[in-house]
Amino acid sequence: MVPAPSLPDPTGPLLEELLVPLLADYAESFDRGLLLLEHCPDTVLTAGEQELLRQRLDEARRSLAAARSLRAASPKPMGLSMETITPWHRLVVEVWSLSSSLRAVGIRP
Repeated sequence: MVPAPSLPDPTGPLLEELLVPLLADYAESFDRGLLLLEHCPDTVLTAGEQELLRQRLDEARRSLAAARSLRAASPKPMGLSMETITPWHRLVVEVWSLSSSLRAVGIRP
């Protein structure tokens, strides 16, 4: 019987190679969302919807900064749970949708 091949260590270099750019992408998307909101007319999102999205983007930025700080302070590489990342991913999709809606009305910030 041949032993099964071992899987790579999930806390090794591969984790860093994947997670660091992913976190940078989230930060860029959250910043982009805030920029888009600065140019968003009420015909695309109401003032209330804009404020809620702004608050969620600000909260996501703070959560992301905290996660990055915790990872930096950790003595060894650590990942993030899907419970943490999933809301960020949903928010990125909302930013993409907002960008698309703005382009549809001729706004390209």
